[in-house]
Amino acid sequence: MKKKPIYVAFSTQKGGAGKTTLTVLVASYLHYIRDYNIVVIDCDYPQHSIVEMRERDLKLALEDRHYERMAYEQFTRINKKAYPVIESNTQEAIADAEYLFPQGDYDFIFFDLPGTMNNEHLIHALAEMDYLIAPISADRVVLESTLNYLLVVKEHIMQPDKSNIKNLYLLWNMVDGREKSDLYEVYETVISELGFQMFSTFLPDTKRFRHEQSFNHKALFRSTLFPPDKTLLKGSNLDTLADEFLNLVK
Repeated sequence: MKKKPIYVAFSTQKGGAGKTTLTVLVASYLHYIRDYNIVVIDCDYPQHSIVEMRERDLKLALEDRHYERMAYEQFTRINKKAYPVIESNTQEAIADAEYLFPQGDYDFIFFDLPGTMNNEHLIHALAEMDYLIAPISADRVVLESTLNYLLVVKEHIMQPDKSNIKNLYLLWNMVDGREKSDLYEVYETVISELGFQMFSTFLPDTKRFRHEQSFNHKALFRSTLFPPDKTLLKGSNLDTLADEFLNLVK
């Protein structure tokens, strides 16, 4: 019998926190570099940003000889296909995952979930996750919103008889290196007092995370078909984040 894949969501109710970008970056790094088998289920209706990203990536890979050659060389070298990106919604997300599960030897299924908590289907989907990771930035509004969201999850959903959630983590995202100071220690003290755990890795505020496939063929970082470029990976902390993630969930 196949082992059930681990269900993970970068989850927050605060828009612009980076959950969709993080989902793509971690999924692509693990699938294309670390040789884990990944599925991404995009439930973030109506935008379905990851589904749209995959469509853009495929279009350029088919129309542009540079990316066509890159794709051929990559998939020949790693001897595996691109990870599936499934368009779904909160009502169908778990059923879609369970349908995929017997079709491949998947290690992780990442869910891109919406943030509105007044949706019973979202609550059910959250309860089925194994791990929730909430990206945060050193902004009082973002922090208060995210912590309130996680407290609701912890107190009303994360119960042994109600959910599969093993742990919740917070992750510093979009950190300006110039301000990584005592302010963060104050925030982390509050987070610890509330009983939440932090990733020790933080992701810097850098434009490289937005580098996608383009006709100018610049080094890319965010793609559903390719891993981050090695030259851009250095200093991004994405590799360190992936290692810490694997240590926490395996």
